[in-house]
Amino acid sequence: MSTRVHVDVDNRGPRKGVPLRRSFQRWVEAIPALRRGRDAHLAIVVVGSAEGRAFNRRYRGRDYATNVLSFPYERLPGDRSGLLGDLVICAPVVAREAREQRKPVREHYAHLTIHGVLHLLGHDHEEDAEAERMEALERRILATLGITDPYLPRPAARRARPSP
Repeated sequence: MSTRVHVDVDNRGPRKGVPLRRSFQRWVEAIPALRRGRDAHLAIVVVGSAEGRAFNRRYRGRDYATNVLSFPYERLPGDRSGLLGDLVICAPVVAREAREQRKPVREHYAHLTIHGVLHLLGHDHEEDAEAERMEALERRILATLGITDPYLPRPAARRARPSP
């Protein structure tokens, strides 16, 4: 019997540039730990800047909107529900970062979705060694999706020179 991953997406923010649910589903299904074992369930909430800032202030004590927040489900003993938790993704922050980092916004969504789900699965990046392991795993997963290493610097866009 194969594992099924269920992803619910609630878009409360701007719609422009936000991927469809099937894209989020595909990215989450690329995570090897979710391809084996029990069925898994998670919710992704896409928000605007004000709501993203409110979440970050309330749950992390930081007064700014951040790209992705992970809220792992706290299991009770014997719980076999498969619930992983929730991700909150701030659409305007994702769009701004993608522009600043000169990467396709869709690839940035894929990276942040995978990054957030890895947090739900217990990965972290507080220590250098943890960060290296987590980033290596993100790179491998993204590569299976044909997405460039998100940690590589991107060259600046060339400006067209005016004709003489």
